Amino acid sequence: MMGRLGVWFMRVLARLPLPVLRGMGWLIGRVLFVLAGPRRRVALRNLALCYPEATEPQRRAWAQETFVVFCQSWLDRSWLWFAPRDVVLDRVKLTGALQELEGDTPTIIFAPHFYGMDAGGSALTLHTPRAFTSIFSTHPDPAVDAWFREGRQRFGDVRMLNRNDGVKPIIANLRKGGLLYLLPDMDFGRNDSLFVPFYGVQAATVPSLSRFARLGRAKVIAMVTRLTPTGYCAEISPVWADYPTDDAEADTALMNTRLQSYIDVSPGQYYWVHKRFKTRPEGEPSFYA
Repeated sequence: MMGRLGVWFMRVLARLPLPVLRGMGWLIGRVLFVLAGPRRRVALRNLALCYPEATEPQRRAWAQETFVVFCQSWLDRSWLWFAPRDVVLDRVKLTGALQELEGDTPTIIFAPHFYGMDAGGSALTLHTPRAFTSIFSTHPDPAVDAWFREGRQRFGDVRMLNRNDGVKPIIANLRKGGLLYLLPDMDFGRNDSLFVPFYGVQAATVPSLSRFARLGRAKVIAMVTRLTPTGYCAEISPVWADYPTDDAEADTALMNTRLQSYIDVSPGQYYWVHKRFKTRPEGEPSFYA
């Protein structure tokens, strides 16, 4: 999609003042909301399923916001991955229960798909020397894939693992006292997924948070990164008490319940353009037909 020319252009954008970039993102996002009909319909359908009590104008406003924040956060990757370190430190704040990052207890960071997730990853690597593992999917454009890898590994001790690498290296890093940045809140298909409620709708959800916590003997915390007028704020939660349990389904349902509470603070900043309810229980029709 971007290629080498696009990556070069992002280097140029990194020099622009943040308000200029945010203005560009607002304009592009508003235009995309009109032109990208299929994704607009997905976002509106998701919001109707998850917020049936909200008015249609409110859901449409959230959908417009999600397109704008998507574009703003995409452009922000220019300075996030190319601007000087002190610029990133000034714009990306890490707050909350920071004591949970201290020591060497194996720790899984539940990082749901808010648009600031890459800024949150940078915030972590800037503020902790601990080994840091993240799982990714290969981008089809080699230039963009390399840009994502280099950007996400720019600061700190970061190891990027492909989803095809299996569980062993993930668990090995955890048991050595590392951090795992985990984003399990998307529909990855029927295989290995459980159907648990998400805003009251059965959603195919991978139980990897519970599974990795048990196998890695790790504690679980959450980190939600939200876009702000001056950059991003990544907030660390206290450790999740009594998690994991021996019941993976209950653990996964609890993960979705807690995710809902994070989303409700700023619904427009969540990744609604993803077909979160694409995989249905046997016999149920598609929500996106």
